[in-house]
Amino acid sequence: MLKKIISLLVALIVCCAVSVLAFADAEPQVSARSAILINADDGQILFAKDENTKRPMASTTKIMTALLTLEAAAVNNKVVTITGVMVRVEGSSMGLQVGDQLCLKSLAAGMLVVSGNDAANSAAIAVSGSTKAFAELMNKRADELHMTNTHFVTPSGLDDDEHYTTAKDMATLAMAAMKNPDFAEIAGNRLMNVDYVNPDQTRRFTNHNKLLSMYDGCTGVKTGFTKKSGRCLVSAAKRNGVNLIAVTLNASDDWNDHEKLLNYGFTKLVSCSIDDSGFSCTLPVVGGNEPNVEVHGTVGSNVVIGMAESVNVKRTVELPRFIYAPVEAGQLLGVVRYTVGEKTIATTELVAAGEVTPLHENKNIFQIFMDKVKALFSI
Repeated sequence: MLKKIISLLVALIVCCAVSVLAFADAEPQVSARSAILINADDGQILFAKDENTKRPMASTTKIMTALLTLEAAAVNNKVVTITGVMVRVEGSSMGLQVGDQLCLKSLAAGMLVVSGNDAANSAAIAVSGSTKAFAELMNKRADELHMTNTHFVTPSGLDDDEHYTTAKDMATLAMAAMKNPDFAEIAGNRLMNVDYVNPDQTRRFTNHNKLLSMYDGCTGVKTGFTKKSGRCLVSAAKRNGVNLIAVTLNASDDWNDHEKLLNYGFTKLVSCSIDDSGFSCTLPVVGGNEPNVEVHGTVGSNVVIGMAESVNVKRTVELPRFIYAPVEAGQLLGVVRYTVGEKTIATTELVAAGEVTPLHENKNIFQIFMDKVKALFSI
């Protein structure tokens, strides 16, 4: 009887383990009409649903607007005087008034944190002279990023039949934007102080992106909504060295969609620390004052790979059988290569720990003559 009970318990445990694994591998079910999840380091697609269909993207447009504004600010963070044309726009606002003065970086904060259409318009006109000219700049950058199914008309994201993108293109844009330190800092702040030049004040804004407080490891990025586009959301999250970006377009339950997508991504990828600093060996040296040189390994960067791939990583030490003098300290002698199948995922350098000078022999007249003959025939 006891054996039977134990057998049943073992069977139950095995079934539960299999169920957990199956659940972890199951793709998330999302409400969004279009969605994508990528590895933010290399763009690898981990999940996709109708990711290439063109759709309106509402205020997630401001990812591009803010990126271009911050790039302009890095060259000249000029003070912008707000005009009537700049604030004559419907929708969400950071509350700009005609005559206000603030720098480009502050406008970028206003558009990313509270989705100010007035901030987006003001920055566009300040940078390019008009919203139309700024849209041309947006489309030029989209081409450079190979966002082949995207076209911008407005800096704010208000509806227009010719203003569209895809989930895949928005993931590409977010990946580029989050590499800009100023953008990443603003997009990742739950609360943001925005400084004005005139009036001399600081206003505190709360980020519309609820995932920053709802989801552990969330680092950005931007919300969006119009009646035509539905709820749109671009998010980024980092855990244990793994960086993810998720995009949903026209989602009825976007917060939960992104939680599902990001959770799924963190079960699929793992960050591996590449460290060969403890490696040491000797390499024969020909024609040196020492017969060998000591070889030391180095520390490499972390690499993010699929969880399933991590068990199949192969490590290979690549060094020549010998080396000719002279050898300089720190000279690259070989590499340690990490591969999965035929794909190299990482390498570290193997370098000389010290120097080896050439061995100078006292040659007789005959040896000197023969060296000159050899040199003559080697020409």
